[in-house]
Amino acid sequence: MTSTIHRAALPRGVSRLIASLLPVLLVACSGDEPSGPPRDVGTEAGSLATGQVPLNDLLSGTYLGFTGGLYPQARNTMPTAHANAGQAQARAIQPLNVNGQPSASGKYVLLSIGMSHATQEFCSQSGAPPCDAWTFMGKAALDASVNRSTLVLANGAKGGQTALTWDAPSDANYERVRVDVLEAQGLSEKQVQIVWLKAANPNPSVSLPASNADAYQLEASIGNILRAAKVRYPNLQQVFISSRSYGGYATTTLNPEPYAYESGFAVKWLVEAQIRQKLNGTIDSRAGNLDYSQGVAPWVAWGPYPWADGLNPRSDGLTWARADFENDGTHPSTSGESKVGGMILDFFKSSPHTRCWFLAGQTCP
Repeated sequence: MTSTIHRAALPRGVSRLIASLLPVLLVACSGDEPSGPPRDVGTEAGSLATGQVPLNDLLSGTYLGFTGGLYPQARNTMPTAHANAGQAQARAIQPLNVNGQPSASGKYVLLSIGMSHATQEFCSQSGAPPCDAWTFMGKAALDASVNRSTLVLANGAKGGQTALTWDAPSDANYERVRVDVLEAQGLSEKQVQIVWLKAANPNPSVSLPASNADAYQLEASIGNILRAAKVRYPNLQQVFISSRSYGGYATTTLNPEPYAYESGFAVKWLVEAQIRQKLNGTIDSRAGNLDYSQGVAPWVAWGPYPWADGLNPRSDGLTWARADFENDGTHPSTSGESKVGGMILDFFKSSPHTRCWFLAGQTCP
């Protein structure tokens, strides 16, 4: 049953308030139904939004029946056992020479792996130094608190290099990184001990909750990437994963919503799969074997989570404006690169699992 509100009978301010709130009320009442194409839920602010809730704010709420939170039990903090294991992995990070042997004059490498978004946010669109000043590596280079004696930041990510191009040790990407990124700086694969990973596959077409949803396929791809990386980088201790940022402004099928949002669930489930496997020995059917104790895969956790619903601010204030993206509405512009670059820097400076090796003058407890 519908009713008609006669605006002429209402004060102008009330009429405008009803007009601005009605789309938001419709979104709030939509429950767990798929969001469909992005719709305008804030016309006065010019905000294209999906109406979905970021995982870090969703918590015990649900999306299509899937609970939120970055970690199990709808929480944003990792279970104690996994956190303690991450601390142990941090303590294992140490300066190594090119042969992988402990050395006071050695180095340890934080390497990025991923596609165009990853290289743009980590260093530059070209992928090669000098990195743009507003990216993670650019910001880190100007930050006096960052370790410059034993830590080396290296950008292995590259445009067009989808998740499926990193999922086997024999993939050409690993040889490219070995020769063009590591050896070019006098480094070796045996010195890579930390990875920041941001991966996606192009042109997704099946959304959740379908059993063959692209989010499930991405989870499987990330599991393969972790095992491949451990083969190539035998001293790899930690991997921190970020999902896609907002895709609601996309003008192409490369990676629009709801797939950008659902990539967060792929990361969430992958991390939870390792936590469950360590807890009860069960290997997840999609993620595969992620045993870090046996050296099958590195210990894995969330890096910064960059998704927010357009101009609808999430609890920490993060928003995404149209100007944060290039003409395709998908790849980050300078402001978008700076936004994520700053999130990465803040994460490594503040996380209890990273700051001891990332910051100068620190030791891992």
